[in-house]
Amino acid sequence: MTPETRYAMSGDVSVTSQVIGKGPRDLIDVPGRMSNVEVLWNEPAVARFLRRLASFSRLILFDKRRTGLSDRVGNLPDLATRMDDVRAVMDAVGAESDVDSPAGSAARASCPGVRSW
Repeated sequence: MTPETRYAMSGDVSVTSQVIGKGPRDLIDVPGRMSNVEVLWNEPAVARFLRRLASFSRLILFDKRRTGLSDRVGNLPDLATRMDDVRAVMDAVGAESDVDSPAGSAARASCPGVRSW
């Protein structure tokens, strides 16, 4: 089953997200260069991995601006703008301030902002 696709507003930009799982901790997946939250579920290995993460957490997926189903506006965003997008998604889904992120290159860059949110 594919989670419902939602949209959060980050300023004037619509950022796509999905939430799956009901675990005690929020886990946000910060995508790398490209993502599409709906297409992820078409790959069985990826879907299985995401369901495993959601088995012990509330997994939050999102498409960065200019990727996937999010708005494709403006220039490439800087790190501060990307963090605004992460915070907008977290606010829209009711994420708690204690959020973890899987270890990936995009996640490592965003962890200080996620942790201090």
